[in-house]
Amino acid sequence: MAVTPRTLVRWKREHRSIVTLTAWDYAIAKVLDEAGVDVVLVGDSLAQVALGYETTLPLTLEEMLHHAKAVRRGVKQALMVVDLPFLTYQESPQQALQSAGRILKETGAAAVKLEGGYPAMAETVAVLVQAGIPVMGHVGLTPQSVHQLGYRKQGTTNTEESRLVSEALALERAGIFALVLEHIDGALAEKISQKLTVPTLGIGAGSGCDGQILVTHDLLGWSDRQPPFAKVYANLRETISEAVRQYGDDVRSRRFRV
Repeated sequence: MAVTPRTLVRWKREHRSIVTLTAWDYAIAKVLDEAGVDVVLVGDSLAQVALGYETTLPLTLEEMLHHAKAVRRGVKQALMVVDLPFLTYQESPQQALQSAGRILKETGAAAVKLEGGYPAMAETVAVLVQAGIPVMGHVGLTPQSVHQLGYRKQGTTNTEESRLVSEALALERAGIFALVLEHIDGALAEKISQKLTVPTLGIGAGSGCDGQILVTHDLLGWSDRQPPFAKVYANLRETISEAVRQYGDDVRSRRFRV
């Protein structure tokens, strides 16, 4: 049976941990789905891992739509969520509604994710939810705010901790069905997880969350720059490089046969 936003909320009550990974094309999405991943996120990290941008900021809505359509063709059972790119939702709730509506309508995704939890973002979430669009929240290290926050760990002071707890609760009241907690202290992430009735997905936030999320490039050792909180389960970059070198040697020495 296909995973839905309501499924994730039920799994939190049942204490079932949620497995989430990112995808950027049909082939990767199909592998993740068939391997039993619960949530496939078309994250704006594709700006860096698939398109070669330095940050997530240059990614456009059109680029996101293009990749999300490909991912949709590979996902049959997992819940597919798509990030709203930078400046496609921050201007106003109406702008967010137009962007999120296009994503659901044109890609077949089941939900969108947006960053931030300050009061204006909670208002935006409420507008989307009232329009029938499921929303996943994201607080802590928010990559679209890189020039303001940097890539440092968040929630390291009493003021920051209080703000993150307040943001999480505000987003839940606004109607999110799940919340990503990125690069914050594990004890704080567990505290937030216990306060919320919706599930939390941690990335660099300890083991006390209701599930975990990683960028698939990082998990596979495919990235040229690994974040400090990523766990590498394979070294695909080295495997691919070696395979290409062997192929090149065979061709140049005329040993290549089919």
